Amino acid sequence: MSDLRSDPGLRTRILDYNPNIRDEIRRAYLQKGPCQPRNHDFPQKKFGKESRRFNPAWFDEFPYWLEYSIKEDVAFCLCCYLFKTNLGEKAGGDSFVGTCFSNWKKKERFQVHVGGPNSSHNQALKKYQALMNEKQHTENVFHKHSHQSRIDYRIRLNASVDCIRFLLRQGLSFRGHDESEDSSNQGNFLELLQFLVDHNEEVKAVALKNAHENLKVTSPKIQKDIVNAAAVETTDAIIRDMGDAFFSILVDESRDVSVKEQMIVMFRYVDKKGCVIERFIGIEHVTSTTAESLKASIDSLFSRHKLSMCRLRGHGYDGASNMSGEFNGLKTLIMRENESAYYVHCFAHQLQLAIVGLAKKHSLIGAFFTLVSNVVNIVGASSKRRDILRDKQALKVVEALTNGELSSGKGLNQATEIKRSCDTRWGSYYGTLINFITMFSSTIDVLDEIANDRLTVDQKHEAFILLGLVQSFDFVFSLHLMRNILGITNALSQALQRDDHDIVNAMDLVELCKQQFQKMRENGWDSLLEEVSVFCRDQSIDVPNMGDMFLARGRSQRNGPKITNMHYYRVDFFYEVIALQLQELNSRFNEANTELLLCLACLSPNDSFSSFDKQKLIRLAQLYPNDFSSQELEVLKDQLQTYIDDMHSNTNFSELQGIAALAKKLVETKKEQNA
Repeated sequence: MSDLRSDPGLRTRILDYNPNIRDEIRRAYLQKGPCQPRNHDFPQKKFGKESRRFNPAWFDEFPYWLEYSIKEDVAFCLCCYLFKTNLGEKAGGDSFVGTCFSNWKKKERFQVHVGGPNSSHNQALKKYQALMNEKQHTENVFHKHSHQSRIDYRIRLNASVDCIRFLLRQGLSFRGHDESEDSSNQGNFLELLQFLVDHNEEVKAVALKNAHENLKVTSPKIQKDIVNAAAVETTDAIIRDMGDAFFSILVDESRDVSVKEQMIVMFRYVDKKGCVIERFIGIEHVTSTTAESLKASIDSLFSRHKLSMCRLRGHGYDGASNMSGEFNGLKTLIMRENESAYYVHCFAHQLQLAIVGLAKKHSLIGAFFTLVSNVVNIVGASSKRRDILRDKQALKVVEALTNGELSSGKGLNQATEIKRSCDTRWGSYYGTLINFITMFSSTIDVLDEIANDRLTVDQKHEAFILLGLVQSFDFVFSLHLMRNILGITNALSQALQRDDHDIVNAMDLVELCKQQFQKMRENGWDSLLEEVSVFCRDQSIDVPNMGDMFLARGRSQRNGPKITNMHYYRVDFFYEVIALQLQELNSRFNEANTELLLCLACLSPNDSFSSFDKQKLIRLAQLYPNDFSSQELEVLKDQLQTYIDDMHSNTNFSELQGIAALAKKLVETKKEQNA
């Protein structure tokens, strides 16, 4: 570009007549401007008897296009030179482009060259002006408009993303029942976006009503796309945080409202800081809940996130046969592929199943819980009945306080009601039974009112039947027996659900629970019978003579064995229920006694590593043959001794509780690098 000649007489003819002159060359000429040497001493030229020369004042008259060649002493038109593509056009002639103009006595030829509005010169001049005015150029205008549109779109999109992130973090619904503009409540997403618009002028200028109809970024489809993008980014962040660490999976199956089978998957691992992390990965749709289908879905999930089954070290799910079956369950399919991926059932869920198993195996206990649920449903069927129950209970408390049967004090005799239990959480029955005993007399009064209310037909006959069943020795005996049994398991259930309990504490609590049941079976009969008898006398319920013959109901009354009431209630009821509960605990918690967990318990830092056992830890390493070679096992013996000596001598590890706290402290002190 620097070699372009300013003098039009020196410009090459190839460049002059090339119809495909590039815009950058044209722009370079235009930036230099027409060659107008105003201070030049223009030579005289003979025209007949007169001498004429180029008048520099003509530059002012035609400033944009007129140029003069010092070498040739001729005039040119810069616009036509750069933009005229057809030299055969005769609008004003071609002398200003081709043969040049030097007839200085005919100034009118300048106007002839300019011509009319549609002349070749004026068309070239328009092209000249368009090229010089880049800000008004179509391409530049479009680029400027597109740039501003992108800025507005980003603001609008970020506003929608911020609203969606808030709703996702809070677990709130997005859509509203009526999302029209005149709706009083358009749903959480649109209402939150409107709130953001009202409090942010930058967002207000480009969002909702100020956005194009087809570019509001608020449609349900776009919401789902953003949610999916957030899910992908979150999952990728979890996978990156896991890195190449060993991990375990927690799997459960469920069915959504559209009756589609789903598999919920969670990952559990130890991060680089030594913290135990549990993350929800996603919900996988499965065609069926067979073990093969669930295994295929897990393989697909691993493949999608580039995870290897060989890094899996544990898996847990419920006790259904398709999950934990010994032959064809999901547990078996995974362990066939990776023998180091051990199956561990949730202790709290196993306890839940133990109580469920008791109710299923003992018909009287199952009938008792059904009866309790029916009473709670009738008494608490309406707010009116609940108010009646509370009022009657309040009167009972006042009467007892007046008679000195109850003592007053802070936190005593609080208002209460019968709690509704949950079939999927049998531990909730404990609170129900406690309140049932406390409010037994008031509950009987409410049932009596319902059964004898002439204006009430609904549930009247059912209340009459329940009234007779509840006021029986069998019901009261079952009530107090199950209250005591659930009291023992409730303590264990609450402990197992605490975050600060590890596997070692869980094993100890299970054994303690079994010991309590055994102690109750051996020494609890007399106290239970006395407790039930006193309660029955207070409630005017007949207590059978334990030495009399037991009268069984139904066909068993004729064909059954002749036994006393003492034998029935003590042996067939009390002993059998406790034995069944112990049997369920032993069968459900048999994994707590496996070699793996017993060896793992030796890592516990509780009580200054009192559980440490080098031989068991070596055996724990042997359970993972793919991770420890025979040479590494020999070295491990010396390393374990060094490790325990270091732990005992270091005050940072003297008061740790739980294996998770140990792992975190090892990372904090950088001692895991010595492993």
